[in-house]
Amino acid sequence: MTLSTPDSATPQGQGPLHGVRVLDLSAYIAGPYGCSLLADQGADVVKIEPPVGDNLRKYPSSLESESRAFLGVNRSKRGLALDLKQPEAQQVLRDLASRADVLVHNFRPSVPARLGIAYEQLQEINPRLIYCAVTGYGDTGPLKDKAGYDQVLQTMTGMCAMQGKADGPPEILYGSVVDYYAAALVASGVSSALYERERSGRGQYVGVSLLRSALTMQSARMIWAEGEPREVGRDMRSGGITGLHPTREGYLYISANTPHFWTALCAKTGLDELAANPRYDSVRKRAEHRDEIVPRLHEALQARSAFEWEALFGEEVPCAAARTIEDMFDFPQVQAEGMVANYEHPVVGNYRGFANPIKYGRTPGPAPFAAPAFSQHADDVLAELELSSEQIAALKAQRAVL
Repeated sequence: MTLSTPDSATPQGQGPLHGVRVLDLSAYIAGPYGCSLLADQGADVVKIEPPVGDNLRKYPSSLESESRAFLGVNRSKRGLALDLKQPEAQQVLRDLASRADVLVHNFRPSVPARLGIAYEQLQEINPRLIYCAVTGYGDTGPLKDKAGYDQVLQTMTGMCAMQGKADGPPEILYGSVVDYYAAALVASGVSSALYERERSGRGQYVGVSLLRSALTMQSARMIWAEGEPREVGRDMRSGGITGLHPTREGYLYISANTPHFWTALCAKTGLDELAANPRYDSVRKRAEHRDEIVPRLHEALQARSAFEWEALFGEEVPCAAARTIEDMFDFPQVQAEGMVANYEHPVVGNYRGFANPIKYGRTPGPAPFAAPAFSQHADDVLAELELSSEQIAALKAQRAVL
């Protein structure tokens, strides 16, 4: 089934957030994808962009007509472009906010008040509004006005130092992991604030920062017991056997930490004597003696390809052959779980993309649809404010609305 962006009317569907209106003023990944996660759960999300568009639209892409990144993090939204430097556009936004349930932005803390959309300003016209600000470092402290970016925060918070080898330089974790985790915090924080509003009847401010995201991801490392020295082992990797290993063809990730999995690994690879050796009978011992074990394992793994080992190990040894993301589009388990949908975009045309990050038994979310073309739904969104066609035309003529 092909899913398309509706040309008119609010997207219909159920889902636990059905009936919730979200204004997404954010750009890049963290805020926008957080809003897409809300849309996946049934919220009606209106993406509001500046005249130049979301910066993510301009990212390098092998697609000629649109950025692959923009499509990927802005599914299931309607599009509207406003020039918030103009008073008329600011009034449109305030009118939208007066009827909305949620507003999400990633402006620096000093910007919203200049635009007339600070939390205190919008709270006066809509006391029920959930107002989520996504920042780099939070809205207080010496870095509050500093722009934050995923890999900057990775580097600052020790993630890159931990990712690198002990005797090597720091290494970036590619894939915008801090941004995507921040997006999950946006969706979680907004949802819980909506739940609380059902009891109190009042909206509230929700703050998510990339700094919080980067440190939340490292909660297991952020433990410093009294009396411990500065340099203590904080690496959560078990070492030794667990990790990527070369095979006759391709690479295989193996996780064999428990006694059961370790014994099964040895049996499947013909290394039974290692399983019987008390020198290797715990994860810690195997890590300490990895220089004795790993060469033997690598030699044994040369007997088959990574995919052959994956099939042979089955459920007895947790493992995965290294695949590319392209392999996931038709991967049987992904297909069985309905994680890929066909989309129809007015500019790009048809494409396949991710869908359905959460599975609900009783209140499944609506069918996803393609990310909006620039200001694609301006007329529909403004009509919902009961503006006449003449008023909409006037706003467009002065380019307050694009």
